[in-house]
Amino acid sequence: MDGFEAVSGTPAARQIRDAAARGTLSHALLLTGNGNLPALARYAAAAYECASGTGRPCGVCVGCRKTLRDIHPDVITVRDNEHKSLSAEAVRNARSDAWIRPNEGARKVYIFPDCSLLTVTDQNILLKVVEEGPPYAAFVFCAENVSAVLRTLRSRCVELKLQSAQAAPRNVIAARGEELCRRVAQGRGAVAEMCVRLEADKKKWDRAELQELLAWCQGAFAAALFRLYGREAPEEYRTVARHLAERLDKKRLAFALDRFGAYCRDCNAPVGVGHVLGALAAELEGLF
Repeated sequence: MDGFEAVSGTPAARQIRDAAARGTLSHALLLTGNGNLPALARYAAAAYECASGTGRPCGVCVGCRKTLRDIHPDVITVRDNEHKSLSAEAVRNARSDAWIRPNEGARKVYIFPDCSLLTVTDQNILLKVVEEGPPYAAFVFCAENVSAVLRTLRSRCVELKLQSAQAAPRNVIAARGEELCRRVAQGRGAVAEMCVRLEADKKKWDRAELQELLAWCQGAFAAALFRLYGREAPEEYRTVARHLAERLDKKRLAFALDRFGAYCRDCNAPVGVGHVLGALAAELEGLF
């Protein structure tokens, strides 16, 4: 279970948990950054295999324990100890094996711990099975630098970035998120003004951090809608949800929720922070 606790509190791990809880965890993940990517890959594999009804990966069920200890028969780390790079034969074997149903888990998970070892030929071999493979097959690719992965393969994956220790802490994300949500309710140029300020500060906000900020705002607007329908908001969003529910009707809340979700997903693509902020501001200003 080495590295499980270290990565479980990262934004990337939270995204994995949130997607698993919604049933939307992609069958193909591309993990980037310079942290413990193999540990994050195994964390993702545990989320695929977790037998818990909530909080996947729970870390304690049989599926999680076997995955984290690297003894799960359906979680395969693709290696080739006899060659410097992965041989085409090893990659083809993994591709063929993906069509064999899982032994005991919900998925067959293939972890590629270092995509710099994958040649162009290797990646092209994987394209079709990643795009059109069986529904029980999942793929987790690790690459410190995203340029190690062909654009054609990247386009079939959801990218998650493992942030360094210098990444914005959760309390900073929440504070900026609440400010942005309040400005949406304020209208009349308030959102555009803040987005311009965030863009000017973009050296401190990479794409993964912006995605977490937008995800926080998405959660706040969902909580505001819950409040209008008589449900209590989670404590993290309670104050701002009350503020939003008092100032925006259901139609505006739903629109903002949808837009934050859409631009949060757009952050998975290789787009600039400024481009996302500008487009988001233009749409949200249309609320008034």
